[in-house]
This record gives sequence, C-alpha cells and structure tokens, in this order.
Amino acid sequence: MDTLLLQTPAQLSQHLKALRKRRGLTQAQLAARLGVKQARYAAIESHPETVSTMQLLDVLAALGADVLLRVRSDSNSAPADADW
Repeated sequence: MDTLLLQTPAQLSQHLKALRKRRGLTQAQLAARLGVKQARYAAIESHPETVSTMQLLDVLAALGADVLLRVRSDSNSAPADADW
C-alpha cells in the first residue's frame, strides 16, 4: 500500500482507517498523538470532508503519510471553469 488514489471523501475515510490499522494504532492512540479526544478522531475518520486542511495534514503526518498532487494525463479531466 505505497500509493493510494484519492478522488472522493469516502476514499479518504477508507484510506485514513487503512493507514491507522497499518500502523497498528487504535483511534484512541492516534487521537492521543494528535491531542484530541477519540470521539473527535472518529469523526475525522468517518467524515474527513469536515476537517481543515491543517488538521488533515496533521493526521496524515501522525500516520506517516505524505500528500502528493499529480496532474492527470487526460487534458479533459480539469473542470471547464478551472482558472489555470
């Protein structure tokens, strides 16, 4: 599991859970590392679309994961109103 494709919030939820389990951590253990309550981390894991970018990056750092953005090779994949 070196590369995880992320295109939807549901995928992010699945990836966070898989990464946590791969590290052998419970939600409570990861929450303690992040300085939040277990219930808060559970909410992050089940609804990652509700967290700030900073908190998401903190979670990923605690899980030993990096974010890599890659431009799709399909030139038609960008939204029509994208201002690039």
